[in-house]
Amino acid sequence: MLACCPVDYALNDITEMRQSKGLDWASELVADPSPWVTYDDNGLAQLDILVPEVYCAACIGALESNFKKLKSVKYARLNLTRKRLSIRWDERLNTAHDMMVVLEWLGYHGQPFDASQFNHSLIDNQQKKLLTSLGVAGFAAANVMLLSVSIWSGADEATRNFFHWISALIALPALAYSGQVFFKSAFRALRVGSLNMDVPISLAIILALYISLSETIAGGAHAYFDAAITLVFFLLVGRYLDISMRQRAQSAAEQLMSMLATAATLILPDGSRKSINLNDVKLADHIFVAIGEKIPVDGKIIGGKSDLDNAFLTGESIPETVSIGQVIHAGGINLTGALTLEVTAVGKDTLLADIIRLMEQSERTAAKYVRLADRVAKLYAPIVHILAAVTLLGWMLVGKNFDDSLFIATSVLIITCPCALGLAVPAVQVVASGILLRLGILLKNGEALEKLADIDIVIFDKTGTLTMGQPKLTNGQHITDADIKIAASMAVNSQHPLSQAIVKAATNRGLKFSTNDNVQELVGQGLIDKRSNIKLGNQQFAAAALTNEASNTSGEFYLSVPGKLPIRFKFEDALRPDAKQVVDGFKQAGIDTMILSGDHPAAVKNIADKLQIKNWQASCTPQDKLNWVEQCHKNGKKTFVIGDGTNDAPALTAAYVSMSPGSANDVSQLSADLIFQSQSLKAVYKVWQVAKFSRGLIKQNIGLALGYNAIAVPFAILGFATPFFAAIAMSTSSMIVTLNALRLRLKENSLK
Repeated sequence: MLACCPVDYALNDITEMRQSKGLDWASELVADPSPWVTYDDNGLAQLDILVPEVYCAACIGALESNFKKLKSVKYARLNLTRKRLSIRWDERLNTAHDMMVVLEWLGYHGQPFDASQFNHSLIDNQQKKLLTSLGVAGFAAANVMLLSVSIWSGADEATRNFFHWISALIALPALAYSGQVFFKSAFRALRVGSLNMDVPISLAIILALYISLSETIAGGAHAYFDAAITLVFFLLVGRYLDISMRQRAQSAAEQLMSMLATAATLILPDGSRKSINLNDVKLADHIFVAIGEKIPVDGKIIGGKSDLDNAFLTGESIPETVSIGQVIHAGGINLTGALTLEVTAVGKDTLLADIIRLMEQSERTAAKYVRLADRVAKLYAPIVHILAAVTLLGWMLVGKNFDDSLFIATSVLIITCPCALGLAVPAVQVVASGILLRLGILLKNGEALEKLADIDIVIFDKTGTLTMGQPKLTNGQHITDADIKIAASMAVNSQHPLSQAIVKAATNRGLKFSTNDNVQELVGQGLIDKRSNIKLGNQQFAAAALTNEASNTSGEFYLSVPGKLPIRFKFEDALRPDAKQVVDGFKQAGIDTMILSGDHPAAVKNIADKLQIKNWQASCTPQDKLNWVEQCHKNGKKTFVIGDGTNDAPALTAAYVSMSPGSANDVSQLSADLIFQSQSLKAVYKVWQVAKFSRGLIKQNIGLALGYNAIAVPFAILGFATPFFAAIAMSTSSMIVTLNALRLRLKENSLK
């Protein structure tokens, strides 16, 4: 059986393994996962399994290494943040059911992950169980500590013994329930021949209970029920905070799938229309898209003209005018005119599907990230056990009996228990999260704080990130009230963003205007008053005779009144407040800055010049942005990407660390590690400042935890520390770590 074998045991095939007792019972526990199996381009079967019980680097190693030992398995990767195991294997050798059996055999319960159902029930249930365990431990710890006060105050022997028994009756069931998180994790690690932080925790709890019960039964003076239950309470706090932060990091690719259109209007050969499921659409079908509908597929326009809102795909707020012959992509919104499409791509071949795949690939790439505390703990746990064992044997060799030697060894386990180490990262994260929340910044992923401190290049999107994403009239001071009033009376009939900007400008001036019923909107051109022939729209439509106008950097409309020269309305997407200050702040800190935008070159250059950013790229596709981020990584750069559009999502996911504004679409917000809610870009610089100080505190906390052990362990080994003293010392080290984390609060007022 695998659990009883050394780590280098060769898993030859499932048939050989199935002969063991472990696989016999595991086979009965798992259902057939074949409906969730997909196949990659090489014909390998692929299955994603949700495994809510994984916590640390030891879980990653146990699952990945053991699955890779199977001859059939070509790829096994555990995403710790998503708690999702992805496996690819040769289905000629093994079935999907075999994969589930191996997972169960290794001690982990899971279920096939179905992205279309967004089934997070296992994680939700596990989080609720953790919160309940935390409540039980907290209640029990409070009551046992109250009973201990009387004992510490010098209660007589009868009272002391009575309180010890009452403490035992409270602590034993509470620990049996609340300690399951650590006991199960430790058991799984031991089954696969490895150690994690939960192994010494479990041993310390069990030995503390054993000694306490022995002392209570013998009527002794010392029992340590308070130390054991308080230890569990503090550790559960750290565990709950950690899993809560990971739970916030939902998969952007999954959310993006939920935004896809589910149906399309098929044009039949006789000209009639029929609504069909998107899965039934075929290449070369003719699809009708009404005004206001999402584009369901990639297709070539064979009828109609319209303005498309492609902000969902490009992040740009200015609609794109499209007409016959152009190819448009799924995900855009049809604004102003009905379209007929000839389908050119469906399903996995659409641009939107490409974006989803890019994000999923990036998520898998990031799955190997391991926190600093976990890396330290990997060496820490074995050392703790060796010290305790050497202490036990050493005292027995010098003549002490087993009970006294075990008493000292337990003190070593408790005093070296990695409670402070376990809180080193979460304590700082909790304080930082509170500060960031007050600054209007949501921290979705606690690891982002560690990563932010190391960045050396900041990559900005333009529209909606450096700018507000809301075009405004910029040359209104040169346009008379009368002309703006005429333009507004026409523009109020349109939902075009530039028309709405004119209406807003007129309203801000206090001008009174009414809807003109004679106005007709011509798709992709503009508005025309059929009675007076007044036009408002693009240059070709309303001012075709003008040929010497300067190239605009954002958008433009022209008002053409018969007998007068056309009037140009210029628009610009305003910079966010403090954008220049933020860019300058990063430059002064020695961090490079860059703009990657899907907008046209003139608009991007205009913003880059204002912010004095020399490195910029325009007309970027989602793949272009992802390529730039990956190239930065190959060059040794650690990227901080800030973006708001779906076209930014692959780059946000692939980035070393990423951030989106609260105005961004849901996909971008889910892709990013942080969200800022304010209109000011200053939040981007503030979060970096918090991260820099937080990283210093995290390192200090780990140093304090290890330094405490360097001082306390010799005292425990030499027999100078009782379990009671060890519990106090352990709790004190945790308090010191927490108080050090609170120093971050002092930094809050100094943020620029």
